[in-house]
Amino acid sequence: MDTTRTGAARRSRSGTLVALALAGATALSGLPGASAAGRVPLQTVIVMGAGDVAGAVRAAGGEILDRLPLVGGVSARLPKGTQLGSSWTVVPDRAVGVSGGSAATGPSSTIRQTLGLGAPSNEGAGVTVAVVDTGVANVADLAGRVTHVDVSGAGVGDGYGHGTFVAGLVAGNGASSGGAFAGVAPGASILDVRVADDNGNSDLVTVLKGLQVVAAHPEVEVVNLSLSSGSPLPYQLDPLTVALETLWRKGITVVVPAGNDGAAGRGTITSPGIDPVLLTVGGLDENGTAKHRDDSVAAWSSQGPAPQGVAKPDLVAPGAHVISTGAPDSVVWNANVGSQVAGGYMLGSGTSFSTAVMSGAAAVLLADRPQLSPDQVKALATHTAYDVDGKNQATGNGGLDVAAALDAKTPKVKLTATDSIPGSASAWAAFLQALIDGDAAAAASAWADLSPEARQWAARQWADLSPDARQWAARQWAARQWADADVSANEWAARQWAARQWAARQWADSDWSARQWSARQWSARQWSTSDWTGDDWSARQWSARQWSARQWSASDWS
Repeated sequence: MDTTRTGAARRSRSGTLVALALAGATALSGLPGASAAGRVPLQTVIVMGAGDVAGAVRAAGGEILDRLPLVGGVSARLPKGTQLGSSWTVVPDRAVGVSGGSAATGPSSTIRQTLGLGAPSNEGAGVTVAVVDTGVANVADLAGRVTHVDVSGAGVGDGYGHGTFVAGLVAGNGASSGGAFAGVAPGASILDVRVADDNGNSDLVTVLKGLQVVAAHPEVEVVNLSLSSGSPLPYQLDPLTVALETLWRKGITVVVPAGNDGAAGRGTITSPGIDPVLLTVGGLDENGTAKHRDDSVAAWSSQGPAPQGVAKPDLVAPGAHVISTGAPDSVVWNANVGSQVAGGYMLGSGTSFSTAVMSGAAAVLLADRPQLSPDQVKALATHTAYDVDGKNQATGNGGLDVAAALDAKTPKVKLTATDSIPGSASAWAAFLQALIDGDAAAAASAWADLSPEARQWAARQWADLSPDARQWAARQWAARQWADADVSANEWAARQWAARQWAARQWADSDWSARQWSARQWSARQWSTSDWTGDDWSARQWSARQWSARQWSASDWS
């Protein structure tokens, strides 16, 4: 029987959390092909802006799919190549994927002991954590504390196996293991928001719909989003980070992963972990003991700084060789028999799971002090973190210590500020739209319309790029499309920045076709074998190659 906490939210929040009803038809996943014969092909997009967004879409011959109040816009299908003008920001739908699973091996985690917690004692009681993921199976460790909502169209349950594992780390009570494999907040409730089908397929529009569901549940105080997106957008303009920041401002603590690209070196933090407001968590390897002195950052945990010079991750939490609830007969369960642990558990590694540990910790803190704001939760966790290899680009503020956070005084903090983008919003929107359309002339014109302050800010703040973006830009934009013999050195530098920052390979095609977001774009570069990879949401990627003995087998939990 599914239950959830009822009544008014247990703590005061800035502003009133109003139930936001979903409207319109169910969004179609991915980027569609063509419409009826002879018509212009359609693409799925998110449209944001002030004013009558729906009216603008319909006037352009588009179809509204869902209203998305969290981002001030809608999801829609628009004829390919449609330009709505500078008042609107149009962002194509894109794939999103889990941030779990590394190739590391070692002794099993001692999560609760490392966090300073003893035997399970109903920590987190009265707090609801939203797990926006692949779904949550009805397992004994979560019985009576899960409310299911499906926005994927696949129905309730977890055919894939990731969300159940995450939920167990957040709130499992260890019922099937005598408490041995209990989560961090075994008294907390779970709002299961399913955003992926049985093969793990999902996209930005579906995830945004899932976040709308969260906004409609005033009992939710923590959101766990163990997903990553290789978005090339700055956090100020990305619909995903805009939506998550909106939830944060409404008083919901949002916890997200750093990503699993640590082996690639610094600057590998993935979106939405790049947002300075959200609580971004990297992976800690406890090396088989509860002692802090032998802890280290997992080799696969992504390192900062994030783009725009944002210091990330905020901290690290146990995520290596962790044991949690499995989803019987799911893709992961069936493909990895050697990784199963007696009692219906499995073992895995990744920042997805570090994120879940931090979400459970947030629930524990909120149950202890219901008045905490998200900024205070973040401050308590980061200010009481213990030293792990010194504070650096991989560790953030250090390792999560729940016992120390519970003992600390409630901090007085100001609302976390998001850097604003100087200059005209309409000019930025026009620049963004031109780049999405692949229209170099329009992009150059829009760039010229930006204020000098905006261009200087851009050159100063948005210079941290991937090698792929730099190579593509140098080849496609910098030399040919942005050349201007009359521009000054400073202006040329700013234009070089613009090309590098925005014109990555994902922005190359004006039609944003499925080809642009295929395994070619996401596999080796975004979801390499050190993550949960490649076509990462398909059953194929959870096969022996990805979840072999190295990740889920007895060698990880012995």
